[in-house]
Amino acid sequence: MNPALRTAASGMMAQQTRTEVISNNLANVNTTGFKRSRAQFEDLLYQNVQNPAILGTPDANSNPAIQVGRGTRLNAVQRVHTGGSLEQTNRPLDLAMEGEGYFQVQLANGQVAYTRDGSFSISDTGTLVTSGGQTVVPGIKFPTDASNIAISTSGTVSIQQGNDATRIVEIGRIEIARFMNPSGLTALGENLYSETPASGTPIVGFPQDDAFGRIVQGHLESSNVEIVQEMVDMITSMRAYEINSKAIKNAEEMMQVANNMVR
Repeated sequence: MNPALRTAASGMMAQQTRTEVISNNLANVNTTGFKRSRAQFEDLLYQNVQNPAILGTPDANSNPAIQVGRGTRLNAVQRVHTGGSLEQTNRPLDLAMEGEGYFQVQLANGQVAYTRDGSFSISDTGTLVTSGGQTVVPGIKFPTDASNIAISTSGTVSIQQGNDATRIVEIGRIEIARFMNPSGLTALGENLYSETPASGTPIVGFPQDDAFGRIVQGHLESSNVEIVQEMVDMITSMRAYEINSKAIKNAEEMMQVANNMVR
């Protein structure tokens, strides 16, 4: 088989994968706290048609090696963890993270996951939970007579208890986590991530401490997907797919010409 067929086919497969990544970004353009991904590729092994050669003496000119590439393959799908814009909701339990950090939530199996989606609510037991029902770590309990919920930029949760407007009570403080390599986190779906050896162990602390970001109440973080950039990338991917398909067509026509010569 003509090696050009496999080489061009690997290029078509690469552009198809890139289009799938772009499509997922566009599908989640309105997903709270979503982080866009980008596909990265690497070239495959090369065929040495001719090894390097020295002409005459070692001090003379030398011929470099002649190598022919054999295509490309997917190297990684990297998630870009840049911050999205903040959208005001005026809902007291909507929290946005500005800067580094992730909210911690406890899954049903007891493990801790991480999210930038701060659309929280209060469960029937008075616990602060995510929209999916996972408990926000550490578990913060609201009394039944709580009102006027206030969450500071440092994560301190205060409420007015009862009808006395002067009775302001602090009931807890939200802890957040950050990672040395957030791109190494594994996406679990439902706006959740889990740690991996690539991400490193979580560094837990409070908002506005050290290198942690701050919490903004009454806001949600939108996705960091830029529609114009994704559309440009999609057009580029489509044109690269087309030119690789033409390379396959040309290689097939060249093989047909060679077969006709034999006849």
